[in-house]
Amino acid sequence: MRRPVITARAAATFEPVGRSVATARAFVRDTLQGWGYGDIVDDAVVLTSELVTNAVVHAGTAADVLCLRTDTGVRIEVADRYPEREIPLQNAGRAFAHPDREGGRGLLLCGALASRWGVEYTASQKHVWFQLDLPERPAGTRSAGPALPVDALPVADSRVRVAVVQVDRGGCISFWNEDARDLFAYDPEQVAGKPLTDFAAWPHTPGTGTGIAEALQLSRWEGSYGIRGADGRVVPVYASHLRVRDADGEPYTVCLLVRDHERAVLQSPLRTPAPDQAAQPPEGRGPADPFEVFIGSPAPDDLDGLLQRTVERARDMLDGDAAYLLLATDDETELEVRASTGLPSARQRFARVPVEAGSGRYGSARMPAVHEDLTAVPGAVPLLSGTGMRSVVTVPLKVEGRLTGSLGVAAEAPGRYTNEEALRLQFAADRIALAVERARLTELERLRRGSLSFLVEASDLLAGTLDRDQTLALMAQMTVPTLATWCAVYTVADQASEPELSYVLHEDEDRIDGLKSLLMKVDPPEPVPTPGARLWNAPTDAAHDAALRTSLRSLGLGNSARPSKGPGATLATASAVGGETVVLPLVARNRVIGMLTLGKPSEEHFRQEILELAEDLSRRAALALDNARLYSERTAISQSLQRSLLPPELPEVPGVEVEVIYRAAGEGNEVGGDFYDLFPIRDGAYGFAIGDVCGTGPEAAAVTGLARHALRLLAREGFGGPAVLERLNAAILDEGARSRFLTLLYGELWPQRDGSAVLKVVCAGHPLPLRLRQDGTVEPAAEPQPLLGVMEDLELYEQTVTLDPGDVLLCVTDGVTERREGTRMLGDDGLTDVLTTCTGLTAGAVAARILRAVERFAAEPASDDMAILAMRVPEVPLDA
Repeated sequence: MRRPVITARAAATFEPVGRSVATARAFVRDTLQGWGYGDIVDDAVVLTSELVTNAVVHAGTAADVLCLRTDTGVRIEVADRYPEREIPLQNAGRAFAHPDREGGRGLLLCGALASRWGVEYTASQKHVWFQLDLPERPAGTRSAGPALPVDALPVADSRVRVAVVQVDRGGCISFWNEDARDLFAYDPEQVAGKPLTDFAAWPHTPGTGTGIAEALQLSRWEGSYGIRGADGRVVPVYASHLRVRDADGEPYTVCLLVRDHERAVLQSPLRTPAPDQAAQPPEGRGPADPFEVFIGSPAPDDLDGLLQRTVERARDMLDGDAAYLLLATDDETELEVRASTGLPSARQRFARVPVEAGSGRYGSARMPAVHEDLTAVPGAVPLLSGTGMRSVVTVPLKVEGRLTGSLGVAAEAPGRYTNEEALRLQFAADRIALAVERARLTELERLRRGSLSFLVEASDLLAGTLDRDQTLALMAQMTVPTLATWCAVYTVADQASEPELSYVLHEDEDRIDGLKSLLMKVDPPEPVPTPGARLWNAPTDAAHDAALRTSLRSLGLGNSARPSKGPGATLATASAVGGETVVLPLVARNRVIGMLTLGKPSEEHFRQEILELAEDLSRRAALALDNARLYSERTAISQSLQRSLLPPELPEVPGVEVEVIYRAAGEGNEVGGDFYDLFPIRDGAYGFAIGDVCGTGPEAAAVTGLARHALRLLAREGFGGPAVLERLNAAILDEGARSRFLTLLYGELWPQRDGSAVLKVVCAGHPLPLRLRQDGTVEPAAEPQPLLGVMEDLELYEQTVTLDPGDVLLCVTDGVTERREGTRMLGDDGLTDVLTTCTGLTAGAVAARILRAVERFAAEPASDDMAILAMRVPEVPLDA
């Protein structure tokens, strides 16, 4: 059997959501109609709908739809990503489900409607395919209509002229017959080689619909447009296009054209009644859907597409130059522009006008109205001000008596519309009002769900940082481009300070610098605590003035003394800032701490839903920004206090290397309890200490400050180590309930002339100091004694240690020895093992190796402060 020849293909992927089924139906319908396979469209759409439903609803995966055109018919494949699903087998010993049940009908329908079908499995996909063959017809027969009486036959001129125009693959005219010459008064030599688009008057809205160039690329197309004759007048024609290939395989298009009122000569019979006939259905049939009569079928799935098609149909129905549709807000006090054609839509989209009557208000919203000449009643329809429209007819969209919107059609000439046109437009508005309201409520629910998700994500992001700069960046990044085209954040330090521009962001990074420069030259907005968004015109006015000055300088008409960056940057900035700009206050704890400024590019407006969402975001962002400010202040205070509890710098001790490493744990907002000190007592004598106060925070800081300053004072008064610690113990106990117990290692150091060093050490409850000898042995350099701040009567004693050249004394806090990972702990033994490997290293290298070993002991960051004090007597005296 001969394999079918594939002549065209079209593919699309649809997400696993319910609306994808309707989108897939529209895709298959449009594809097959474009191929000229209208006879099998209905069967293909039914089968595709069932198979895509199985994929996106039941299997829950994306669906890949592939349409293949062959010389005998069409093959359509639907693939999902769930190959484990069972399929009914013809001889599997079980019966099919009942055909009337809701699910599982896709393959049954394939068996009933398709010429051939099958299921193919791969490792990652399941393919269900079906093929529909074209129906066989007698030669020369496309379709036949019923026999009609003579008076029911269409009317045509006695001499029907059918213009035959051939257009090559480039869209240029290659053949022009005599009837074409008679219809349009051009000789073949005048049009040969010229594009057909030079003569066609195509009736469509710029930027929407299908153009004549696209229509010429379709395999078959029928419709109406106009041809400009030699006298400049447009001749309305009905056209039938057929794309074929010549003997060399080159494609070209054959266009058959007749006068529009003679369309019956070429027009193919419709499968459904035409819109003009639907109001009077044939006998034996039910009435046609009035919505489909006006809007067409299939209807768009999205609200914007439905509204756009509505205004285009309304404009065409009344032969207008422009049309627009407004939807009412939730409180029905304003109307919002949602679709327009023939108007500057970029400027008008989402603009709002009040409903009630009055100056500058939309007074004709609740009742049909006809304005024969807008110049006679200035401001009657604010939307049309400055557009050149003279006459307009407007009708309300109502659902159950409630105003939901307004539909208007306008013309550039005055007196174009009467009450008859208003009545026709009102009938059309009544047909679509319910569908529009349904789509509007669906969109509103989607926006609300999206808003909730957006605010939840924004709250999580803002709660995840306490850094002020990062909070400012997050505020801007969450609004651009989701809510606005550009954003600027102003901060207010206190009530007496002026607002400061702290962060600027634009969706186009190349425009950030120009935008920031512009805003720096504009006075900041007033920090008003009133909630809600308010308009701010200063950036727009400044941008327009700057653009005007730049343009004048570029023309040599302005002052050129100051250098200019060229017209491009300023004009681009003006375009970026030229739309609507709003300011939302950042209020936290009853104080304005800043302003969030949102902007749109030229002539764009904010939707009310976006402003409400931005207001919710501004409240959350203000609290996050104030929390970041408080955290920063607290961190700065803690760090300042921590620095005050540690010595600013260590003195140089002759003949002894000294190295200290201090690491505070936590986020930096708590004062640690570990401290160290090294200070001169008198000539040739130095005091050193390393301690750990129980806990953190202000109470621990008080004891830390008391201990450090008391040690210095008492030691310089001539007290020995035990006396110093006994008096410090009494001072701690005098603090009463605020006291904290303290572990402390205190000692006095005397460098000797022979290169050694003598130390007198008291270890009050602190981890014992370790002595590393030159031969690699490690031993404690002191004995444990009671800690401070617990008992009143202490009997402490000091121990003398002599460090020989090459020896190291290591003192640490318990953050080193108690480093944990799970049940493992570094401990004294682990510290001893590390210190044994430090023979011959300098004091700095010893301290660094200890720190590295502690950090590598566990993957998690340290949870306790650490202080490391290493002292080493060099083998060669430093003063030698």
